[in-house]
Amino acid sequence: MARKRKGRDISGWLVVDKPAGMTSTAVVNKVRWAFQAKKAGHAGTLDPEATGILAVALGEATKTVPYVTDDLKCYTFTVRLGQATNTDDAEGEVIAESDQRPSDAQIKDALGQFVGDIMQVPPKFSAVRIDGQRAYKLARDGEDVTIEPRPLWVEELVMTGRPDADHVTLEMTCGKGGYVRSIARDLGQTLGCHGHVRELRRIWSGPFELNDAVTIDEVDALAQTPELDTKLRPLEDGLTDLPEVKCTAEGAVRLRNGNPGMVIAHDIDYGDECWASLDGQAVAVGVFKAGELHPSRVFLHGQA
Repeated sequence: MARKRKGRDISGWLVVDKPAGMTSTAVVNKVRWAFQAKKAGHAGTLDPEATGILAVALGEATKTVPYVTDDLKCYTFTVRLGQATNTDDAEGEVIAESDQRPSDAQIKDALGQFVGDIMQVPPKFSAVRIDGQRAYKLARDGEDVTIEPRPLWVEELVMTGRPDADHVTLEMTCGKGGYVRSIARDLGQTLGCHGHVRELRRIWSGPFELNDAVTIDEVDALAQTPELDTKLRPLEDGLTDLPEVKCTAEGAVRLRNGNPGMVIAHDIDYGDECWASLDGQAVAVGVFKAGELHPSRVFLHGQA
């Protein structure tokens, strides 16, 4: 018999403004401890030195993580021109340098190559798996790591400032799986001057913005108190990218048992993925077919 997981049955999202020097996993563990929650996860890893939005899901909200992860995200970052590093950020060793510095106009012209559907090679020091092993582990062991290009949708990439000849600040909105470090590296190569990320901050992720975020200090200060529970956002916030349909109490029972349930839908086509609610609370996510929702994910608890 499986051991019952200890902790509270609490569900929802906590939006954290991750500080530099802390891993995404450490943030999740801190939040889970602070809420004494049974289950927690996050929607999109940030590098340890990166800051900004890390959306942490608790309980049943972890079932909505894929929808937030797949949504657009926005980053502001500073590129150090004239230097390439082995990690593509300021934590690595400098492996190439150049005295060449592009003009503002040259930078703006080059940015267009990184907008739309592009192919991107993740950094060698990344969590990408190669033959079952993490790329960063192979790179640290001195192995020659070859990573295949991956598709990425970049909605927008704009220059926002030029503090000095050695630095440029950019803002990028992109889809799932984007590496800002790769953008900095490839931009430097395109400009013929090398480049790496100096600073990186995620300013929004799907439905979550910095205005919604709490700091790690606040999490520590309010840990295991009712006040921290008030910072929790409903799990339904993770479903804002999907259309909503309504179900009856009888339909909700069927859906929660994993069976198709009747729903009331408007402007929903056969085969569309959507989520069903009862009195504003998520019941299930599934596919709409002939007046019924066929569930793929079922929610057994709402927000605490």
